[in-house]
Amino acid sequence: MAGTNGVAAPAQETDEARREKKRKERDLRREKKHKKKIEARRAAGEPMSKRDYEKELKRLQVELVKLQYWVKHKGLKVVLIFEGRDAAGKGGMIKRITEGLNPRGCRVVALGTPSDHEKTQWYFQRYVAHLPGAGEIVIFDRSWYNRAGVEHVMGFCTDAEYTEFMRACPEFEAMLVRSGIVLLKYWFSVSDEEQERRFAGRLNDPMKRWKLSPMDLQSRDRWVEYSKAKDEMLLHTNIPEAPWFTVESDDKQRARLNCTRHILAKIPYEDLQPQAIELTPRKSAGTYKRPPRTEQFYVPTLY
Repeated sequence: MAGTNGVAAPAQETDEARREKKRKERDLRREKKHKKKIEARRAAGEPMSKRDYEKELKRLQVELVKLQYWVKHKGLKVVLIFEGRDAAGKGGMIKRITEGLNPRGCRVVALGTPSDHEKTQWYFQRYVAHLPGAGEIVIFDRSWYNRAGVEHVMGFCTDAEYTEFMRACPEFEAMLVRSGIVLLKYWFSVSDEEQERRFAGRLNDPMKRWKLSPMDLQSRDRWVEYSKAKDEMLLHTNIPEAPWFTVESDDKQRARLNCTRHILAKIPYEDLQPQAIELTPRKSAGTYKRPPRTEQFYVPTLY
């Protein structure tokens, strides 16, 4: 049907479309109200409530799922590097990122001490093997920056190896970016007081005690040396192609939310989530009969 100006009039909005539009408007109002509440607490220096944190975290994790669909659709290659002092919150951040993602398209790389053979290789070689292919996200829980930090401070590398790393690393990362890799680097910053509190918590928690190694204890005594090493690392490797982003992590909850939002902001994406699948009625089992329970072994029901 044509309007008075000869232009076709838009089709009448369906009831379902109107309901969906109202739902989105309502959700948007709630989201704005929720953000104002969070910002007010932050401005007042108040801790974030568990309810507010979990609600915002869930919202951001849904956005991460959308981002992963986009990365797969566009064939992007994403590398996230998390560095920082011991007990700065890197592991908890990585856990929250990966919780809702498809592990087939998102890998966490946490390499141990290099083998004797790996020590003879080009320093970056064992890391290159874990770089992403198209449609993949790779998260490095510590990375090649071990050389600029723990290896340098603890004397695990020579001065010549350290100097060569500082010279080669910016060139290596620029080459990764030119090859099409999206490289985001995060440094988690924690105060010595908060680190001490977290160390004490690990000592008293049998499920976290494994996180505290003799190397961690030595890092307590070399706080200044690690600070100087971090300063030098940021100075030499903070390149335009792959700058460092510092995350203030004394407040772990806010650090996780801030870092997640930053990742989402640095990689533009669109919502490509597939439509929900409709479950059809189950088919009849027909003549199939389950074998007697006595013919199988079962885990005892103790709970």
